[in-house]
Amino acid sequence: MKDDKILTKHPLGKSGKNIDKRKYDAVKKAVLSALGKKALTHDELFERLDRSLTGKFDGSIHWYGETVKLDLEARKIIQRNAAKPAKYRLKSATPRQAKAR
Repeated sequence: MKDDKILTKHPLGKSGKNIDKRKYDAVKKAVLSALGKKALTHDELFERLDRSLTGKFDGSIHWYGETVKLDLEARKIIQRNAAKPAKYRLKSATPRQAKAR
């Protein structure tokens, strides 16, 4: 039985990574949950990912977290602001955008 894979995107158009869909889904769920209440810096986001995934995730939380975060930015599901330090938040979706996801 072949494992399901997903080819991620990159917000700068760089080549994506072909990763296990279950791992992608687990990290995506954790990222969206972490950003559900407020905008977070990169460090804050990854602290939350570590807390929610440690012991429940097989693989590098940091590597998968960064890969999925970039993919979610490229897909315009989350966005990064231009502040220093930058903060990430869920992007407000129009009904049409939400349907396309």
